[in-house]
Amino acid sequence: MNEILWGVLLLVNFLLVIFIYRVAGRTGLYIWIPISTILANIQVVKMVELFGFESTLGNVVYATSFLVTDILSENYGREHAKKAVYIGFFSLISFALIMNLSLYFAPSQNDFAQKSMVTIFSLMPRFALASLIAYATAQFHDVWAYGFWKKLFPGQKYIWLRNNASTMVSQLFDTLIFTAIAFGGVYPLPVLGEIFLSTYILKWIVAAADTPFVYLAHMIKEKHFVQEVEDGCESLL
Repeated sequence: MNEILWGVLLLVNFLLVIFIYRVAGRTGLYIWIPISTILANIQVVKMVELFGFESTLGNVVYATSFLVTDILSENYGREHAKKAVYIGFFSLISFALIMNLSLYFAPSQNDFAQKSMVTIFSLMPRFALASLIAYATAQFHDVWAYGFWKKLFPGQKYIWLRNNASTMVSQLFDTLIFTAIAFGGVYPLPVLGEIFLSTYILKWIVAAADTPFVYLAHMIKEKHFVQEVEDGCESLL
């Protein structure tokens, strides 16, 4: 059952990225970045079994941030992809800071959420640190690598190569760094290794599965189906 839900979750995430891109252009992709980073840092505390492995739930939605930066790199260039990475940084820091401050408020006697919030968000500083370091390393590598492969293999027919060559290596860095910082000392080494291996395999599958959507995003941009939204604040990003 989990595997079916995982496939549905994968498709829903990809379709939402394409939808927001279709109706809001690159601004829509910038909007998706904080959505994906915040949701991933909530979902990552939930462990699930997928294909016989223990894995964190947040790997799908987090992996879509790489889809977004690849679309930006392909359709708009490296600088726009870097803006998305900076937005992700700001989102992670803001979310961790605000949610942890909220835990210090004394709950009323009618409150029912405090214990659950503590369970989820008290772990966030460690996850946020792991996410920031992993996010910086992986995303900036992804932006650089996509540009590198695009120079070597230009043209639409090589989108699959630069998308996968950049993302799969970046996801390796991301998974290794995040697993070591977020879960090191929390789980025994065999479980830690299983989390790393299963998470990376799932991210590898997501990276391969998102390739048609990079082509789709390129196609709708070329056919002028994308509605760009001019935002006066965009120049500040």
